[in-house]
Amino acid sequence: MTSDSFSTSTIRAEDKAAWKRAVAKYQQPSTSRALWQITNTFVPYVLLWYLMYLSLSVSWWLIVPLAVLASGFLVRIFIIFHDCGHGSYFKSGRANDIVGFIAGMLTFTPYYQWRWEHAIHHGTAGHLDKRGTGDVWTMTVQEYLDASRWKRFAYRLARNPFVLFVIAPLYMFVIEQRFPSAKSNPRERRSVWWMNLAILCMAVVLSWIYGIVPYLLIQLTVTMISGAMGVWLFYVQHQFEDAYWERGDDWDYTAAALQGSSFYKLPRILQWFSGNIGFHHIHHLSPRVPNYHLQKCHEADPIFQRVKPLTLSSSLKSLAFRLWDEKAKKLVGYGRMRQLRREQRHRTRTGDEARDD
Repeated sequence: MTSDSFSTSTIRAEDKAAWKRAVAKYQQPSTSRALWQITNTFVPYVLLWYLMYLSLSVSWWLIVPLAVLASGFLVRIFIIFHDCGHGSYFKSGRANDIVGFIAGMLTFTPYYQWRWEHAIHHGTAGHLDKRGTGDVWTMTVQEYLDASRWKRFAYRLARNPFVLFVIAPLYMFVIEQRFPSAKSNPRERRSVWWMNLAILCMAVVLSWIYGIVPYLLIQLTVTMISGAMGVWLFYVQHQFEDAYWERGDDWDYTAAALQGSSFYKLPRILQWFSGNIGFHHIHHLSPRVPNYHLQKCHEADPIFQRVKPLTLSSSLKSLAFRLWDEKAKKLVGYGRMRQLRREQRHRTRTGDEARDD
């Protein structure tokens, strides 16, 4: 969502009340919708793994397109996992936890620890003073100018597209999430070890069926592609030019949801595989709306039609955004930082010349 659609000053108490009423009726989970979504997502994913097993005796070239397709279904499985973590997928909390754990095993993500970290993300998205949990590392222009050479190098490396969308997802899903956060409580820490045990059992069984090398190659391929897709979706949901970042008491939850979360308008097939998560402004306004109701909620109230969407082509511009400019209130590329440095040097020279005179 862009700032020319809404501004912080337009978000009044009556607006917030209206939006809460608009989303309220879409917060009720549908068991039939949830079960059908599980059927048309988990079953094809398992079937694709079976077809890849049959293809082992024919050609690896048959496995590659099947692995790519399986990656798309794994992204959809992660959205189901995500909704279970919000408690929005089923009416039953136990059902959410069971399906969430199974989906977490398939996506290599510990359910309770991820749920805890993601709740922090929802409560702090767009808050400059509370960065660091469940978000993409984002520095302000001034922070970058004041940083050491090593920190600037590390930041550039972390924001490099190859690192961000290829290396980072593999590291995060395969390695980082195998260890509990030092800040988590005992239940979150235990969830990591239980998930590790479940993943190990799954890997042993599949290695016995496929052979350890074929299984690892297939699993890493599926994880790498789906991870890249997932990280890209998360990236463009919050990293666009007119996003929302504020400090202290200037930060507002509703503004962060409606201005700091994009409406990513994807082609129908990609919208299906991504579980409607492109309606991210609705999701951040009310995480209790399950993914299968997001589009209807968006279309239900005229106020949401004012949201300017990001398209597949326009979202590619987000790759050029690197730093938050607090003065301009928008994300900028490194060019803006270089411009500020030139201006700073010019002011220094002008000041020196004035003193000499």
